[in-house]
Amino acid sequence: MTPMTKVALGLFGAWAIHDLEELLTMGQSSREILRRLPERLPVPEALRRDGVSPRHAGLSIAMMGALTAAAAAEGVRTQGRSALFRGGVPAFGLHGFGHLAMAGAAHRYVTGVATAPTLVIPYWVWARRRLALAGIPAADSRATAVALTVGPVLVGIHALTYRLLRR
Repeated sequence: MTPMTKVALGLFGAWAIHDLEELLTMGQSSREILRRLPERLPVPEALRRDGVSPRHAGLSIAMMGALTAAAAAEGVRTQGRSALFRGGVPAFGLHGFGHLAMAGAAHRYVTGVATAPTLVIPYWVWARRRLALAGIPAADSRATAVALTVGPVLVGIHALTYRLLRR
């Protein structure tokens, strides 16, 4: 197994462990956080009131898992050169800081914050170093474009999941 294969597979492995934490904790955490969001944000009343159900969390995580698996597979196939993989690495790593920020704002545990500083961010730092050692640019315009789409894609996944489960 090449070093770049390990880095690429590491993306999916780190994501899987992190999202297991989210799967186990998203319901309770989301109930408390979504209630505190400003009313001007377009959050469905049922989500604001009840939080994310286990089915919602599971389906959303599965959809994001398919995208993460595709990014990791492209990383293996191209040995780290794929824009999809190189954009996925910083998107994954930087989202760890989002978990830390949410926990700081909430002054308590929020879903994902246990593995953000212990797994997500360290994976990102390690992967960036491995890419640099292999002479692969961590970012260029294509990889940056991929990274910038992850936030809207995640919102879209949750919106799609909400609509699918409402039926």
